[in-house]
Amino acid sequence: MTEYEPSGDPGADVYDAVVLAGGAARRLGGADKPGVRVGGRALLDRVLGACAGAATTVVVAGPRPTAYPVLWAREEPPGAGPVAALDAGLRRTTAPCVVVLSADLPFLETGTVRRLLAALRASGAEGAVLTDPEGRDQPLVAAYRSAALHRELARLAAEQGPPGTPGLPRPPEPGDPSELPARPGLAGLPLRRLVAGLGLTRVADPVASFDCDTWDDIAAARSRIREHGHVLDEWISAVKDELGIDLDVDTGVLLDLARDAAHGVARPAAPLTTFLVGYAAAQAQGGPEAVAEAARKAAALALRWADEEAAEAKPDAG
Repeated sequence: MTEYEPSGDPGADVYDAVVLAGGAARRLGGADKPGVRVGGRALLDRVLGACAGAATTVVVAGPRPTAYPVLWAREEPPGAGPVAALDAGLRRTTAPCVVVLSADLPFLETGTVRRLLAALRASGAEGAVLTDPEGRDQPLVAAYRSAALHRELARLAAEQGPPGTPGLPRPPEPGDPSELPARPGLAGLPLRRLVAGLGLTRVADPVASFDCDTWDDIAAARSRIREHGHVLDEWISAVKDELGIDLDVDTGVLLDLARDAAHGVARPAAPLTTFLVGYAAAQAQGGPEAVAEAARKAAALALRWADEEAAEAKPDAG
């Protein structure tokens, strides 16, 4: 088992995602943890945003409205624990790699998912798991090879009794994994028994591994995103989720434009100008490049206004 800091282009990774969102949340007094909001967004939606690049995302829980399209699955019986839940979600996926996540990760980002996939690809391991600040594995923040998970799930199920015993699973047949029947015997099994049979590599990320098990954790997460170094990125992400916008733009360009409009024209010009830039880019049916070009034109106009004002303010040289 290795410690790995991946690099390189992750764009070639094709993966599915399984998000486990059906826990009892006992330390939250039975609250609906996936629906608890941090930074104005439900914890589940924050996680779904981080794995939005998945070909298929399966959420193992009762259906609910989400900010991203998903498939729904349920462990058998409901509340049977993470191994049974993972089995239920995995049966609805087909990609060779699967990202497995819990639904209570407020600081998980797309970049973290990409790092896990890059580590899995480059290392040749069967799984790439995130580690917390104490170096402990977080198997519900990880990327795995689907075949390895199917193998270990079948092994655990078979350990409950010999293949062919009534009510117990037979070894899986080749074919579409999504067509596999549920594997009985997985209820209540700890996740560590599943991952113990996998060859793992590890990716350290003390922030992304932070999960919310208690109300103190929720309070800490809410406090952190309002810190100066994080609040702007968090706010932009929340607004994009709320408006259904999937567009990465250079916020520095827009902030510079707002500054130029405020200083060169008038303070209320800043928000109005950035709105008009976004509207112009949308009219042009453009992406980040269209936003950047519209911002460049508006910034140049603001600077011309400022130059005129400066010229008018100079005393008459004649």
